[in-house]
Amino acid sequence: MSTEITSEDALCLNVLLASNVQAIRIDESTMTVHALTDRGEATVALHPDCRHDQYLRLVRETLSEHALDSPGGYPVYLRRWSRMGQLRDETLPQLLLTGEPEAVIAVVYAAGLTDEIARRAWWIMPTAEIARRMLEKPAVAEGQMGKVLADFLVEHLPFEEDHYAIIETIRFLLHTGLVDDTTRERLWKKGRYKNAYYVGFLEQSPDRLPGLIPARSDIDSINVRLEQLVANGNTVALQINRIFSNQGQTFLSTCEEVLRHPATQDVVNILLNALGNYFRSGLSITLTDTGNDINICIQKAEQVCEAAVTESSCPEVQIRELLTALPQLQPEVRAMLVLSTVSSGMAEPIFARTTAIGTLMRTKLEPVTFPLFEQIAILRGKSA
Repeated sequence: MSTEITSEDALCLNVLLASNVQAIRIDESTMTVHALTDRGEATVALHPDCRHDQYLRLVRETLSEHALDSPGGYPVYLRRWSRMGQLRDETLPQLLLTGEPEAVIAVVYAAGLTDEIARRAWWIMPTAEIARRMLEKPAVAEGQMGKVLADFLVEHLPFEEDHYAIIETIRFLLHTGLVDDTTRERLWKKGRYKNAYYVGFLEQSPDRLPGLIPARSDIDSINVRLEQLVANGNTVALQINRIFSNQGQTFLSTCEEVLRHPATQDVVNILLNALGNYFRSGLSITLTDTGNDINICIQKAEQVCEAAVTESSCPEVQIRELLTALPQLQPEVRAMLVLSTVSSGMAEPIFARTTAIGTLMRTKLEPVTFPLFEQIAILRGKSA
């Protein structure tokens, strides 16, 4: 077994490294070293005199010794540590000169990732996962690379099969604001065929959904009294107004549609969290000691509403104010309270016992989903 690279390759690599090299990648299939420099790209064809995997290790050791003064090569055993972002910012450019894919991933996870270093890392490893990780960093999302990465993810999405990756991609695209309204509409429409797209919108942009449906038909009849309560700072009235609007009805309709046909457990978990967050974010009232049991949640919500109507000393003043002005909305208030308790924890006992997906998973989830459909139906003014 050879212990060092050939003299020809050593000379070529030394000449290459003596120039202003910004990043290096190795094409293992063609045994070629590619370098990004301030003058463009340069290549060095390798001439192995032993097995290719052994020779590539020697090449990477040579590159690492030059970049990091580390004769043993990049310490890939630090993978978990480096993926937690625990790298010194000053080492990031040097890591991109090692020809080691794991070093690139470490750079991408680093908290100090800059727009320029992201450009170099992207030249080495242009993948959807790398794009998502880099868009987590404000410096990248707001820099020149932000639009480049967003455009790549939009173009790549039709080929993505993993539902969690689809949701995460939509989340980043919406959060960064790097897609225009036309692209948002196009991504939303893809939810008709793969509803993981919808979940990304429900999680990240619940009050700015495309494809709006009409507001609840009775919203005009309660608007005057509702607006008075909203003006007085009643958060329950504000949430009712939010839910009855076309945005709120679109949110509920889409949640119901996805919940009836989720493809994977990831889709269910993220959707349940998005549904609960939507209601918790608009209510200052929290039901406690429910144990993630939907039936207990319903019982406690009924108790709160009954107490608000019958007990003058009820601590839930805002609920009492709303139900005094609009008593016909008691079912809606109860449903809001129930849905504010929803989280992935409700499905956890079921998923702990099964790895099922598709139709079988949906059947096993019925003890959770059927009561949720009933609450959504109430808020949409329909039958479950």
